[in-house]
Amino acid sequence: MKLGEWFGLLLLLISLYILWEIRFLLLLVFASVLVAVALDGVVNFLRRWRIAQGIAIALTLLALLAVIVTLVSLILPPFTREFEELVKLLPKGFQAVGKWLEEIQVAMLGETVFDFSTNGELLRQLQAFANPLLSRGLNFFFDTIGGILSIILILVLAVMFLADPATYRQGFIRMFPSFYRNRANTILKRCEVNLRAWMVGTLTAMSVVGVLSFIGLSLLGVRLYFAHALIAGLFNLIPNIGPTLSLIPPTVIASLDAPWKAIAVVILYFFIQQTDAYLVTPYVMSQQLELPPAITLIAQIFFTTFLGLSGLILALPLMVVCRVWIEEALIKDVLDPWQKVH
Repeated sequence: MKLGEWFGLLLLLISLYILWEIRFLLLLVFASVLVAVALDGVVNFLRRWRIAQGIAIALTLLALLAVIVTLVSLILPPFTREFEELVKLLPKGFQAVGKWLEEIQVAMLGETVFDFSTNGELLRQLQAFANPLLSRGLNFFFDTIGGILSIILILVLAVMFLADPATYRQGFIRMFPSFYRNRANTILKRCEVNLRAWMVGTLTAMSVVGVLSFIGLSLLGVRLYFAHALIAGLFNLIPNIGPTLSLIPPTVIASLDAPWKAIAVVILYFFIQQTDAYLVTPYVMSQQLELPPAITLIAQIFFTTFLGLSGLILALPLMVVCRVWIEEALIKDVLDPWQKVH
């Protein structure tokens, strides 16, 4: 290799190292872009009614502020009370589950093989795992990227991107060679369309899961059903893992009343997740956004390994963007023409 090639390789390695060191900042910027894309869809809808862009942006931000204030004022106070009670009831719930499992052992085996009592090792591990998880369930993503200030920063960046999207878009496109800038702009448009489709599908699925959980748990008479339903809807944002985690609190609390109620909760959540997986999500998601389950799981493991819990939450939108760029830039623009030439 020539000296210039070695110098270019060194610059590439330095660039990759810098990107790795600021990976969480890049993830925060990506979250801001997601919010900006969602708000830009509302702005474009208002523009169709011949509303000026400045007024459309102002109306969109006012609507966002109204939604936030409404959710905080109507949902946060009762949820906080129920969530505090939920955390207090969890140890009792684990004790009830332990006693129930011991009774099953005695009935089937005639003796106690595994100790599921309060002093049992397994029960202590379950309590040590579940209590911190549930006490920080809603805030683990925000805690990972810096707390409440990160939320404010995401919103501020999203508003800046929304106010003048062309400037930031052109700045990103100019990082590509001149002959590829039009193509990069086309790929960005496809990313925007796919991200909006993902947002609509995800919000719809979260709402359906939350409402069905609320109705089902209230009919079963499970205590704190509002908190359980809200957790189920929010945790549905995390594919595969989220629904499993959201099943733990209502099952444990239901076991305080009767074993059959805990079994009914498991059956209810299984029915809700099957309805979401086979009816709701396929209906609202665009065909272009359907990812094979194995690819989805691999993406979750990959982004979680390198980016932590925040990467797990944003695994699907990151995978949507990566898929578009791989299909367009790598396969269509590099591999397909290469195959034709050779």
